[in-house]
Amino acid sequence: MSAISTAPSVFDAGLPTFDYGLTATPHDILENVREAQSCAPIAIGPFGPEILSYELSREILRDNRFRLPPGITLAAQGITSGPLFDKLANSLLGLDGAPHVRLRKLVSKAFTPRATARLQDTIHEVVNALVDRVADAGGCDVVTDLARPYPTPIMCALLGAPREDWHLFADWTEEVFKALNFQPDVNFDESAIMRAWGELDAYVDDMVAARRNDLTDDLLSELIRAESDGDRLNLDELRMLVAGFLMAGTDTTRNQLAASVQVLCEHPDQWTKLRDQPELAMQAVEESMRHSPAVSIVPRAATEDVEFGGYLFPAGTFVMVNTFAANRDPAIYDDADRFDISRRDVPPILTFGGGAHYCLGANLARRELAGALTVLTRRLSVPRRIGPAPWKSLLGMTGPTTLPIEFTAQPLVMSGA
Repeated sequence: MSAISTAPSVFDAGLPTFDYGLTATPHDILENVREAQSCAPIAIGPFGPEILSYELSREILRDNRFRLPPGITLAAQGITSGPLFDKLANSLLGLDGAPHVRLRKLVSKAFTPRATARLQDTIHEVVNALVDRVADAGGCDVVTDLARPYPTPIMCALLGAPREDWHLFADWTEEVFKALNFQPDVNFDESAIMRAWGELDAYVDDMVAARRNDLTDDLLSELIRAESDGDRLNLDELRMLVAGFLMAGTDTTRNQLAASVQVLCEHPDQWTKLRDQPELAMQAVEESMRHSPAVSIVPRAATEDVEFGGYLFPAGTFVMVNTFAANRDPAIYDDADRFDISRRDVPPILTFGGGAHYCLGANLARRELAGALTVLTRRLSVPRRIGPAPWKSLLGMTGPTTLPIEFTAQPLVMSGA
């Protein structure tokens, strides 16, 4: 047993406090965060302690004493047990400890930069087709016309699903993702989610059965091939992982693409810079995810009494890691609120998480976003926002709900890109 802590309780240490409602967006809380951040690296927010500094945020995301509470999003819908809760708790996101380490080890053998690099042609084909649909109109809603339909074809191509079935995956992910939403939803229907998830599982079972005898060049085949010390993934695990990839790789990319396009539109000099220097695409992704991230809050709970950052966090304490604040920490980033895609020598953003649950698809997400932004800046000249672009709550997946823009379209030039 470790010595009894003499650190003050995080709740009794006189830390700065700030408040916000369930519908607050990242932009709504920025001023309050700045004020609290200037006083201390931790503050007491509306749901408990919030980690605001870059250094402590990075540290807590790697600290196994703080874990993601299983089924936390379902609890927001009033569901704390049952088949859907069990299914989510046993996903890669819900697992911890040895079972999680084992799965990550196997999956990482399949999820390599080389595997995602094969998607480059698909990425360009999908984005250009979406631009072609709106080019003549000279305007569009980035959210509904470009960002929403973009990731599903990429994920399907990655997995190896035939093009004629891509619409099925779009419907399934739309329904199942409701189980991952923090916001209470009046349209939440557990039986509809289970039905959609069941249909997805059955489809994946058929794909796995077909691949067993005829492995191809796609992620599902790589997962079937994956082996570590004689260990392989079983059918239940393959099924769970495919659903997890679809969930993790669809909504995040949709929301981040819309957020990234918005911040680039609002900084025309940066849009032009990326158009003229497409080699800055990856940096543009990092900077837009730092400045305007689709994921701003990472929940954790203390699994035991934990001394962290000079304070005692009692067992069960619910902690919000405010990665939005951490990514704008003035102690780390020069002129932290400035949006500049040519920033260099900066530490990695925390938007992809950290530690055991660091996003497995980070390479793919970066590649998808970089590919989309490269095409969009080349083909849409002088885009301008022409209406409000309200954001969703920072407590779930955030980003603009609508983003109307007008532009001058440039024709697609076939150039080997």
